[in-house]
Amino acid sequence: MPVSLSPAVLVGAGDIGQCGSPGPAATAALLDSIPATVFTAGDNAYMDGSTGNFQECYHPTWGRHRSRTRPVPGNHDYETPGAAGYFEYFGANAGPSGRGYYSYETGGWLVLALNSELPASEGSAQLAWLRDTLNAARSVPCTVAYWHHPLFSSGPNGDSPVMRDVWRTLQEFNAEVVITGHDHIYERFAPQTFDGTADRERGLRQFVVGTGGVALTQPRGARRSTSEVVGSAWGVLKLTLHASAYDWEFVPVSGGSFRDSGSGTCR
Repeated sequence: MPVSLSPAVLVGAGDIGQCGSPGPAATAALLDSIPATVFTAGDNAYMDGSTGNFQECYHPTWGRHRSRTRPVPGNHDYETPGAAGYFEYFGANAGPSGRGYYSYETGGWLVLALNSELPASEGSAQLAWLRDTLNAARSVPCTVAYWHHPLFSSGPNGDSPVMRDVWRTLQEFNAEVVITGHDHIYERFAPQTFDGTADRERGLRQFVVGTGGVALTQPRGARRSTSEVVGSAWGVLKLTLHASAYDWEFVPVSGGSFRDSGSGTCR
């Protein structure tokens, strides 16, 4: 008789720990009532990812969920050489020290935590590891990946090409979802290929969730045709992982009115 897996939940955001901002406390309060694996999408502790930043600007809020958090680093974390404060703070939950990319499974899904601060193009150690991991997990029906720099974004930083070969590889192996941060907005895209072409059969759906607590920014006026929803609000993305489908929900902080939700299927 086949085993029925209960849905798993991922919840989190990027761009989190900024001292003096009320945002981190407000988003951490959302996590208090959501039993789930917590992800971070980089830029965990501002401004430079030092040990002091983590202790003063991240730990008092999101830090109470550290034992269930599976993070990735961002550019601000690497303002401290080698992201030493980041790896010290998260320990084994951040994967091998100094590498910052790793994988795990939950709810029957393969989850890939990747590092957009390290080389990820053809010939890189990270891309070789990704291909090996995906090859070894071909029997796993659904895949979600998260990292910091978005390949596509309507935020002020715009598109970042550093993970294009990663996207191409995920597309090759029929992954479903990508989650990023970096731009301090929320944005949901329709499934698209690595070159930005809308494709519901082969494309990946990307969420930009740089809404964890730092000062928000506004989306640019010009948006890609694949951009479905965009807004500027503190909150977290809740992703419910079913056996062959997923549900998403942007949960705003208390008093917030911006919301987004929907469902998708695995390929």
